Amino acid sequence: MIAKISGGKDTAGLIRYLYGPGRANEHTDPHLVASFDGFAPDPGRANTPVSTRRLLVADLNLRVNQARRLGRTPKQQVWHCSIRAAGEDRHLSDTEWADIARRIVAATGIAPEDDADGCRWVAVRHADDHIHIAATTVRGDLRPARHWNDYLTADSELAAIEKEYSLRRVIRGDRTAAKRPTRAEVEQSHRANQPATARERLRCAVRTAVAASTSAEEFLGLLGDADGVLVEAQCFPSGDVRGYKVALEGDTNAAGQPIWFSGSKLAPDLSFPKIRARLTNVTPLSLGQQKHLRRAPWHRAADAAERIPHHLDQTDDRAAQAHLAAFGEALDALPLLAPQALRPQLRRAATAFERATRSRIRAEDHHALALRRAVRTMLRDPASAGDGAALAMFLDIAVLVAIAATRWHQLHCHDQQVAATRQTLRHLETCYAQAAAAPLTDLASRCPDQRTVNRQIRRIRRVVPEHADRVVEDDAFNALAATLAQAEATGHDTERALQQAIEQRPLDDVRYPAQVLIWRLQRLNAGADTSSPARAAQAHGSAPGTPVLGRNARYPSKAATPATTHKATTRPDGPRR
Repeated sequence: MIAKISGGKDTAGLIRYLYGPGRANEHTDPHLVASFDGFAPDPGRANTPVSTRRLLVADLNLRVNQARRLGRTPKQQVWHCSIRAAGEDRHLSDTEWADIARRIVAATGIAPEDDADGCRWVAVRHADDHIHIAATTVRGDLRPARHWNDYLTADSELAAIEKEYSLRRVIRGDRTAAKRPTRAEVEQSHRANQPATARERLRCAVRTAVAASTSAEEFLGLLGDADGVLVEAQCFPSGDVRGYKVALEGDTNAAGQPIWFSGSKLAPDLSFPKIRARLTNVTPLSLGQQKHLRRAPWHRAADAAERIPHHLDQTDDRAAQAHLAAFGEALDALPLLAPQALRPQLRRAATAFERATRSRIRAEDHHALALRRAVRTMLRDPASAGDGAALAMFLDIAVLVAIAATRWHQLHCHDQQVAATRQTLRHLETCYAQAAAAPLTDLASRCPDQRTVNRQIRRIRRVVPEHADRVVEDDAFNALAATLAQAEATGHDTERALQQAIEQRPLDDVRYPAQVLIWRLQRLNAGADTSSPARAAQAHGSAPGTPVLGRNARYPSKAATPATTHKATTRPDGPRR
């Protein structure tokens, strides 16, 4: 069950709406199910509904009028709470809805139990799945009702009601979610044939700009360069920026003025002070600094992301929250680096995970600088992604991070974040399957001769005997054999590399073990390449430049050739299952 609470000044207007046809003739059979004394007149069951409605308004306004004569009327004397059950819940009877209404007005402080001076209220039902509670907030002693935090107390009571009535348990948040679009915004987006509201599109644009920026000043510049986004900085008298607001071109009010949203109205973590704090010390490494690094930015990003599950298993919750926020920024940046066909699905993954990047735990962002720096370096030279294998490698790790994030949020009872990570996981698995298809096909086409394949099989059985059959039977085994042969040809100890791959990422619950080993081996081989030409090539591919906001990242494509099948029906070590 969910509750929506609002306030107002017009008791007659609210009652007229509740007993009227509704905005779209959705009100059917409106009638009273409960009231403050059990004897309130019911216009829905009276022969003279108009006059009975006036009587009901007079009863509700009795104390309001008394307080008005004494000059003690609250600014908003009308309290309105709608309570809706889930679509799959059973239809509750009028008696059950009446009990729910009494519990809600008692829990919120409108009419506490056994309080003779409680406010006057009525509960009106005009549909099977919801009721409306209308109350005036003047008590019998003519003092205003004490109903602070009424939404939270109502939500807590509804959670107990769901359990007692065996109703659907609603996933409840921790007040860190982004504000939902209003009904007017949703209807406006439908009229404009837009898949998302202006608020949601602006939130996506701001998050993408944050993911690509290295300073608050660069953030404002990149956001101003985004297509269709209007930006206005707000400054102190000294000239220092104190905030910003954004609008979409063409999104105007009745006066023709842009509809502006401040960062904090888009999401709690998108206010300017919080963005500025997150962007401290995330400047990408200079070209001179990168020359001393052996690993390309994609591999550094993958290494940093792969350590996130370990960080989530530690006791430092603030550091864990920081790593989740940094991973969210990485997902925000991926659509700028991916082929066009993958971008919609990646954006959906980033949008879903956005909810999982915030909780009541305050993040200490300095713990996640490695991933943030690597992502911003990639954005300044997207060509470093190569033929798309790097993206598939990162997505392979991203799936693990999403699983670990789900477990971490579950342990902390973050229900909404758990739902968000599960949705993210589905999107990431789809993205990985699409991104990995071409690189794996290309690798499989380089599968060595049968003699080499058999040698690799024997090596796998020695290193990982408990998982050898699953690895060999994996459809990506030919690609794994090609990876091992390539590593062997360049002088690497493939048996040792396999052992390291297994130690760093166990295969117990892995669905496609050969693919896991491929991406792990590629990163290990890249890190082991200490030749001067390799270091120079990596440093050149990681040079800082301009973020790719608004540009298409291109990947050199190779013709996908059918995989050559070298796996024999019978192996030297036994029959294939």
